[in-house]
Amino acid sequence: MFARLFQVSIGAIWPSLIIFSVTLITTRIFYLISHRERFCLYRELLSLGSILYVVLLFQLLINTEVSSNAGFNLVPFKEITRYTIGSNLFKLNVLGNIILFIPMGCILTGYLKPKNIIPIIVSSIIISSTVELVQLGIGRAFDVDDIILNLAGAIIGYLLYSFLRAIYNKLPKFLQKDGLYNVICIIIIAGFVIYIMKILGVLNF
Repeated sequence: MFARLFQVSIGAIWPSLIIFSVTLITTRIFYLISHRERFCLYRELLSLGSILYVVLLFQLLINTEVSSNAGFNLVPFKEITRYTIGSNLFKLNVLGNIILFIPMGCILTGYLKPKNIIPIIVSSIIISSTVELVQLGIGRAFDVDDIILNLAGAIIGYLLYSFLRAIYNKLPKFLQKDGLYNVICIIIIAGFVIYIMKILGVLNF
């Protein structure tokens, strides 16, 4: 189900996505060359991936709406409790809204480097509320439950980033080398590209 949504989302914008990605990559490469800054593959790929994630996330949120009922839901947990746990609608509307914002929590935490979770909570509420208001403006629904679920995902992302960062700081120096993470990042990117190509039907194995 999530693969289908992703396919629909990326299928609508892949030409723009390619042009956007090439523009970002080219600009960044010449920036590094012009300013003689050090190139670190995994850091650059993480930055690019973060930008593309945001583009795809909002494309998915704005163009996908399971419920056909436009309007307001300002009662917390009203919509969440309608879904049977384990059903497709539960996976899509509840788990989906949480999972989609976990990377957002990681990105916000990595960029803001907050001393506590408050900036992550406030930023996530503002971002999610904006999405809901835009959905309302284009004939879809404003649902406070979506904001709650998105916030839960962002908090999980914050905790995940903080946990992984704490582990990284305790690793031996040789396990903190950029080269190791460059290799890991290449493997992950290769796997992701293969996955995308399978979703789009380019690969059939």
